[in-house]
Amino acid sequence: MGLFERYLTVWVGLGILAGVGLGLMVPGLFQMIAAIEVAHVNLVVAVLIWVMIYPMMIQIDWSSIKDVGRKPKGLVLTLVVNWLIKPFTMAALGVLFFQYVFADWVDPQSASEYIAGMILLGVAPCTAMVFVWSQLVRGDASYTLVQVSINDLIMVVAFAPIAAFLLGVTNVTVPWETLVLSTVLYVVLPLIAGMATRHVLASRSSHAVADFTARLKPWSIVGLITTVVLLFGFQAGTIVAKPGVILLIAIPLTLQTYGIFVIAYLAARWMKLPHNVGGPACLIGTSNFFELAVAVAISLFGLNSGAALATVVGVLVEVPVMLSLVAMVNRSKGWYEKAACRA
Repeated sequence: MGLFERYLTVWVGLGILAGVGLGLMVPGLFQMIAAIEVAHVNLVVAVLIWVMIYPMMIQIDWSSIKDVGRKPKGLVLTLVVNWLIKPFTMAALGVLFFQYVFADWVDPQSASEYIAGMILLGVAPCTAMVFVWSQLVRGDASYTLVQVSINDLIMVVAFAPIAAFLLGVTNVTVPWETLVLSTVLYVVLPLIAGMATRHVLASRSSHAVADFTARLKPWSIVGLITTVVLLFGFQAGTIVAKPGVILLIAIPLTLQTYGIFVIAYLAARWMKLPHNVGGPACLIGTSNFFELAVAVAISLFGLNSGAALATVVGVLVEVPVMLSLVAMVNRSKGWYEKAACRA
């Protein structure tokens, strides 16, 4: 592991501090960057995520895509966790904490909105950052692509009905512009670029692809840290103004993330999935499509609502927590693969 990867949590921690500090010192700069968006998708953050995703897309071997269908258990795990477990456990935790545990500290109206924001996060499985987490745990790039693609297809038909059922409303409108634009920016375009790059490199030599992606790896980490700086810079004022509320929302979100991970990781090991398939499958189930969740929260409850705040807290919690899960997946590889050895 290189210097960047070895101390990744340190760099991210410094990025968080830098983001909050700069957001307070030069809020106008971050407001200007935040305004560069289309359909609630920030284009600057999109470029940075693209930088992170591109190296993994180059690694996708299209000749192996057809083999994914012969190993369906990883896809089954991803779909069960994302659509049959995660939304409902998120709703249950929201109710538990904001109607009971935190009832004395939060008024009922705000509690309902925080629960709604958590539900919207739970019904929106991640599209973009999954590729980053998969790359960090040395996941099977081809399998990860198929998992994300199938999730996106299901999200088109399942997001609104599940969200409406859990929220108890009937007018949940899917922001199609956000969904389509995010898919194009985070999956289609980097995939095309990766395919073209791989074709050119493979025609040069057998090791050109590996050499090129190795040179790009530090830039992926730089993209991740810069993204963290921007995300925390955007919300620096809120973090300072409402630290107590943010902490209250972060507690059940964090418990949900770790809980879903444990369920999925143990299930993957029990199913004897290869580590490079099981690891990413678990991380897909624990991360969120925050652009979609934020967009729906704003459209349903308003920009300054508790629901919108809860989805923003989900953004802030995700990167540090997901990095800790990446570390767990990597460090537990030996333990995980003991199940396969006994098969």
